[in-house]
Amino acid sequence: MSWLWTIFIGLVAGALAKLLMPGKDPGGIVITILLGIVGSVIATFLGQAVGWYAPGTSTGLIGSTLGAILILAVYRFFKKEA
Repeated sequence: MSWLWTIFIGLVAGALAKLLMPGKDPGGIVITILLGIVGSVIATFLGQAVGWYAPGTSTGLIGSTLGAILILAVYRFFKKEA
């Protein structure tokens, strides 16, 4: 059940990130889910490094969305350079 929950949170976080940062980005539903999941992993890693989260805990929907926004911002930065 935890994988299904992770995928669901990834979908919601990725959709929120794309909603908050509108623009021409690639991908459909699968890319949106992956964006949210990777955003969650990055937010968890950064939160544990800074001390916001204890080891073994993960971020929630807000952290996942912020991580996905960070990924979109980095993607757009390098897309403009190329």
